[in-house]
Amino acid sequence: MRKRKYISAAMVLATVGILTGCAADDGEQRYAYPLGTASPEDTVTQMYAEKFAEEVDRLSEGRIKITVYPNSVLGGDRELLESCYDGDIPFVIQNTAPQVNFIDDTAVFDAPCVFEDIESVRETVDQPEFMDKMQTSYREAGFELLGYADQGFRVMSTNKAVTEFWDFKGQKIRTMEDPYQLSFWQEIGSNPTPMNFGEVYIGLQQNTIDAQENPYEVIVSNRLYEQQDYIVETNHVPHLISLVVSEEFFSELPEEDQQILVEAEKIAKEYAREQSDARIDERIQIIRDSGTEILILDDSVREQMIEASEPVYEKIAEVVDEEILELYMR
Repeated sequence: MRKRKYISAAMVLATVGILTGCAADDGEQRYAYPLGTASPEDTVTQMYAEKFAEEVDRLSEGRIKITVYPNSVLGGDRELLESCYDGDIPFVIQNTAPQVNFIDDTAVFDAPCVFEDIESVRETVDQPEFMDKMQTSYREAGFELLGYADQGFRVMSTNKAVTEFWDFKGQKIRTMEDPYQLSFWQEIGSNPTPMNFGEVYIGLQQNTIDAQENPYEVIVSNRLYEQQDYIVETNHVPHLISLVVSEEFFSELPEEDQQILVEAEKIAKEYAREQSDARIDERIQIIRDSGTEILILDDSVREQMIEASEPVYEKIAEVVDEEILELYMR
């Protein structure tokens, strides 16, 4: 299976003319590698990717170059992960949701309503013990995890005011195609409907769906708020962004170059988190200026959401390593 190659990725890589290695005038070997994302340019994902590439260039003194390819140029989330596994695309940055079908332990990030603020999320995923265990899970699946940035929490947009728990009932909401996320929305009474993201704006416009859920970054960059009267801060799960490397590619690098990648990711992660916080505030203001109202749920509604989510926690516990789950949930 490891030797399988994906023609679509190979064709794109050939088309864009990606260079894998060449000798400089001074005789020193220099390398250029692709980094693929499925996100648009004007996103924290792009900022994370570009900062990582910039730092790798700086720390390697120009010896290692990384070119960022956004907008699914090298494939959608699933294709990127498959091509990364095969070593066709050494670097990928993406949300953790598409990884659930490849790495069981990433389902831990689907546990709903665990955190009250994004700083707690960051402290948790940065714990050395937690990160070490997650890196082991990725490694066993054929990937090297460098770290997690984020775009804050995922929130709900809708045309129905949600102020009480029963207001979720019956709302047809577009969700990620993730079994645990689907289960969460079902348990709180909504009618989750997976849908190609490119169809969401029209779906809201034509009332094919009543609502959708995404981080503020996505809601504004795709102007989804234009078709919705309310943004409800459900903050049900964090929108984590992972930077992964082909394990085969990473393991064959000299230790010096491995450390360059690790250090570059740390710098890029902190930068991306700072940008995410600033951009969320800006995007909230854009939404408010448009006339769309932002609703904050009170603690009693939050407690009801947590209570209703018990079956979801049980499903996640069946597939996630017990120690990983304990470190994340405590």
